[in-house]
Amino acid sequence: MRKVGPYGVETLPQVLVDVPAAPTACRDTLAERARLHWHRTDGGDPAALAEEFLAAHGLNLRDLTRPTTGHHDTAGPCGAALYLSAAAGAHLAGAPTPAPEPAPTLPDLAVVVYDHGPTRRAPARAATPWWLGAWTESWTPQQHAAAVDAVRAAIARGDLYQANLVGHAAAPYTGDPLPALRRLGALPGARYGGVLTGDNWAIGCASPETLIEVRDGHLITRPIKGTRPATPTGRAELLTSAKERAEHIMIVDLERNDLARIARTGTVTVDDLFTVRRWCDLWQAESTIRATPADGLGLADLLRATCPGGSVTGAPKLAALTHIAAAEPVGRGASMGALGWVTPGHIDLGLTIRTAAADGEHLHTWAGGGITWDSDAHAEVAEAAAKTTPVRATLAGH
Repeated sequence: MRKVGPYGVETLPQVLVDVPAAPTACRDTLAERARLHWHRTDGGDPAALAEEFLAAHGLNLRDLTRPTTGHHDTAGPCGAALYLSAAAGAHLAGAPTPAPEPAPTLPDLAVVVYDHGPTRRAPARAATPWWLGAWTESWTPQQHAAAVDAVRAAIARGDLYQANLVGHAAAPYTGDPLPALRRLGALPGARYGGVLTGDNWAIGCASPETLIEVRDGHLITRPIKGTRPATPTGRAELLTSAKERAEHIMIVDLERNDLARIARTGTVTVDDLFTVRRWCDLWQAESTIRATPADGLGLADLLRATCPGGSVTGAPKLAALTHIAAAEPVGRGASMGALGWVTPGHIDLGLTIRTAAADGEHLHTWAGGGITWDSDAHAEVAEAAAKTTPVRATLAGH
């Protein structure tokens, strides 16, 4: 476990807080109080570490069923940013160690506690030329297609029902990456748009997907599965696709099971099923699953039950994670994890799809999709490309 100084990025101590799901009214008054970073090589349980660290800094999330009085005054901590990588989630699930990470400066857990401070304004910054080089993929389209066929073979053997495959790409850059990452967070439909920075790393998120929200005595998750171009034809194809609906329903069932582990018996319901929503130039299918938390549920148990998200793993989850660890050439880095805002009265974590990360030299993106028996390898490769195209164009400034 490593505790980092109050700003994380030494050269950017006055950057305004833009963490996904942070209270809008507070963003220009937040001042960092404390920070925790954790890597898998540090050992221990990241969920327990996060809960203990937050409690030590005035944010007790050991019992999420306790009533709260609404938003606090300015005397105590406002809340905290919480980031948990896909690799940390796999660690919590007892899955095999994934492939090496392409951006090893990123932690697997980051918790940043914020106080209220005086109102601030963005400091004037000298413009630095932004250059983004060519993207280098972690696998070729042919290798991606072969991995899809390998999942289909595993399904035929009865090893699993579905697995999500994710590819990675990196591009060199010069200049300040934060404006590019902030542009990403401003994309249409980015419910969890924002940026989190640390020592020699930054994450930009444009995710539309709720991994887990705890509000007013309810647990809520909104898995997204199924993608088509945002055209009238694409919408009709998504609504009538038996393959997409079957893939989606499998993940809804998996998420229902995840919530049932931490919910009061009999309270898990599906509020909306296969609702089509738009993100940039894509239609995507989303469902809403709700439950009442079990007595005494704390943050650590919440993270253990929901991470990594079922829509980016597959079913059964542990079998899918085992296959993913063997199939993907590099780790998932900042993608397919959790990022958002936590307070005793409200937890709101997005799933880090449509997410990019910067280290000292490269930008990194990830994209993929769920594979079922009916998947066509070439169509899956094209779908991943469609998901990453607006991300890369935005990062480049187009």
